[in-house]
Amino acid sequence: MICINGQVGFLSSKSGAAGPFAAPRRRGKIGGMNPRRFGKWAVAFLALGVASCVSAQSWEAVRLLRDIDARGGPSELKKTVPAPTRTTIAYRAGAGAADLYRPNQPVGAGLVLVPGFTPQGKDDPRVVDLAMSLARARFLVLVPDLKGSREMRVRIEDSRDIADAASYLAKTAALPRRDIGVVAISYAVALAVLATMRPQGKRSIGFVVGIGGYYDVATVVTFITTGRYREAGAWRTARPLPAAKWIFLASNVDALADPRDRKALAAIAARRIRDPDASIGDLATTLGPEARSLLDLLTNTDPDRVEALIAKLPAPVRRHMESLSLRNYDLSDLAGRLILIHGRADPMIPYTQSVALAAAVPGTQLFLIDGFSHIDPRNVGLIGQLQLVDAIQAVLERRRAPPP
Repeated sequence: MICINGQVGFLSSKSGAAGPFAAPRRRGKIGGMNPRRFGKWAVAFLALGVASCVSAQSWEAVRLLRDIDARGGPSELKKTVPAPTRTTIAYRAGAGAADLYRPNQPVGAGLVLVPGFTPQGKDDPRVVDLAMSLARARFLVLVPDLKGSREMRVRIEDSRDIADAASYLAKTAALPRRDIGVVAISYAVALAVLATMRPQGKRSIGFVVGIGGYYDVATVVTFITTGRYREAGAWRTARPLPAAKWIFLASNVDALADPRDRKALAAIAARRIRDPDASIGDLATTLGPEARSLLDLLTNTDPDRVEALIAKLPAPVRRHMESLSLRNYDLSDLAGRLILIHGRADPMIPYTQSVALAAAVPGTQLFLIDGFSHIDPRNVGLIGQLQLVDAIQAVLERRRAPPP
């Protein structure tokens, strides 16, 4: 007997987001499915339901999953619920604009949706489609336009904007803290966790949904530079996204003191993000010792050297990395409030990072999706799709019950 009613994470539909140090993913299927494959999957799901005990809540999750997969196209959910309303607002003086998606039906909960790297920010069509789907599921959704997302840089300052966005959402919807969540994708997972530690975040954020996030920056650096990660104490090998380490470089150049080094490294990062095999010799020869140490880390291929190479980095760069590494924080206040989802095939951040983060936060809902990658989620099979249904159901369970 198969019952799809477990209490696990959230669908990482990857609406335009890349990893903490990732390049923007190409436009593609959402949630790992295309319409033709989804039809066969739905038949299989129906067969399971007839033979077992699929719950009504699971069917609601299926409808939302199909709507996310359809993006702007037709879906059953679009036919049966009011169309959400998208409005651009300012949630704090001095902050960037944000888009507020009203469901035009009883609000079940509020969500701050934080995408990963995308130059289009809140206006990325995939971000818009995902926000609309969540609004159709009775979430009041706020999507802030974060500077780091548009500039493809990890900015710890963005955690303040996330906390402020949650505070605005709580006041606008008159919702208690338990009904306000942050859905963060990739690098933004760490920023969302840090937002819960800010005063306004403590008051406003009830739960965090992390999709493809990380726990320890040094471990991620090892993976994106060498393709190695540890599982059960043993080294494993994977093929990381080539652009990942160069986006990591772009995120750290501001910590260097010499403006000439900053300019040269930024140019190297931009060149290699566009073409991982591009020549950088003309720029590398101009680097000073501090900048050279950062480049040496990113061109290293030996996992056993990573720790020593990090130790040689300039102190400001090390401090920046440490400030973004969740392993350096007391996360006990998040107990029972964290939902994590990670694809086993993720080429940006190894899934073991979500496992490590879950181990550090008691009561975390963690599940790993077979065949899923938040960069290119096209290879999710039947098992992974059923896992995604469970994931969506967990977030739907965070809503208030609709009025009679």
